[in-house]
Amino acid sequence: MIPRDRRDVLGEGLLWSEREQAVYWTDILGRRVNRLRLADGRVDSWEMPGTIGWIVEREDVPGFIAGLDRRIVALTLDPLTIVPLADPDRGGNRMNDATADPAGRLWAGTMALDGAQPTGALYRIDQQGTVTRVDDGYRIANGPAITPDGRTLFHTDSAVRTVYRFVVDADGGLGPRETFIAFEAGWGDPDGMTLDAEGGLWIACWGAGCVTRFAPDGRRDRSIALPASQITNCLFAGPTLDRMFVTSASDGVDEPHGGALFEVHPGCIGTPTQRYRG
Repeated sequence: MIPRDRRDVLGEGLLWSEREQAVYWTDILGRRVNRLRLADGRVDSWEMPGTIGWIVEREDVPGFIAGLDRRIVALTLDPLTIVPLADPDRGGNRMNDATADPAGRLWAGTMALDGAQPTGALYRIDQQGTVTRVDDGYRIANGPAITPDGRTLFHTDSAVRTVYRFVVDADGGLGPRETFIAFEAGWGDPDGMTLDAEGGLWIACWGAGCVTRFAPDGRRDRSIALPASQITNCLFAGPTLDRMFVTSASDGVDEPHGGALFEVHPGCIGTPTQRYRG
């Protein structure tokens, strides 16, 4: 567990910044962006004016693209600046999770505020800033993860405990939605995801207190237990991508370590974090 003076209400949105040698993550309901500097272990935190689902670094422009409430914004932290860029989603929804692909596009999911209705969607944000709804009908859209060749995208609806797989065309179009993993009883609910260098898909398991690796064929491989039940996201970080950081939530539970940021030893290395090229 990473020492700090607070716990997240709903930790999420993990990001490895190679240029800063730092791990960023969000507290969606606590309305904060957090940063852990690996060099000295210092944790900094910035308060946001709304729910903050995710941040993604920009390639050629300082700062980040972020999911703030239901909007997509340009964000800097020192000083704090927020510039609205797009508001593509329905009223009553918010941004929840996102990632960039090797082509520099952004993929972002949304969900209803209460997670009860299938009003969430998956969006693609191109390098020019064009926003396209590419899939629909999600209750809790979560964990987009994209293979290093950019040809396969994994996306989750946590509420129906299913991880989907899509073929990605060169122009960013998606093939049909395929069920890749249907979570069984006792596995928890699939939340945030990341890929390792061998093609394994690591999934944060909400309600099961663990991160679990699934082999490239979808077979459940192994799990790492954590001292909190509501595990929300996982990420490879560090100069050689051999360190894994894991977020959790304290919302709705009374646990000593709920909402903590953890570091675990996955025994493998991850894939590079991509930046948004717009």
